[in-house]
Amino acid sequence: MKSASCHCGAICIEFDEYPESLTECNCSICHRLGVLWAYYTQQQVRVICSPGSISTYVWGDKCIEFCHCKTCGCVTHYTSVEKNDDSRIAINARIMRLEEVSSISIRKFDGASMPVHGNT
Repeated sequence: MKSASCHCGAICIEFDEYPESLTECNCSICHRLGVLWAYYTQQQVRVICSPGSISTYVWGDKCIEFCHCKTCGCVTHYTSVEKNDDSRIAINARIMRLEEVSSISIRKFDGASMPVHGNT
């Protein structure tokens, strides 16, 4: 079992394996957050935290909830607004152990060129 956590440890995320690649997106939010995404299905990940420790932010198409710790502010993951077992969850690899992810290849995604509907 692998794990990642926010700075203060209030949110811990468990997963079975490190990903083969990470994604760096340059959209307006990912660029500002400075995140690297590791993608999983809901069934592959367990988010462990006490009730009320996660705050979410939804914008644009309102299909993704960006989750961060209410105490230390670290962005920990994002999930689909529509919760189901097949939906994707992305863990911010910046909260994983550096020595475990430093050799994983990084895929650049041009999210800045994608159209956004709603808030900008």
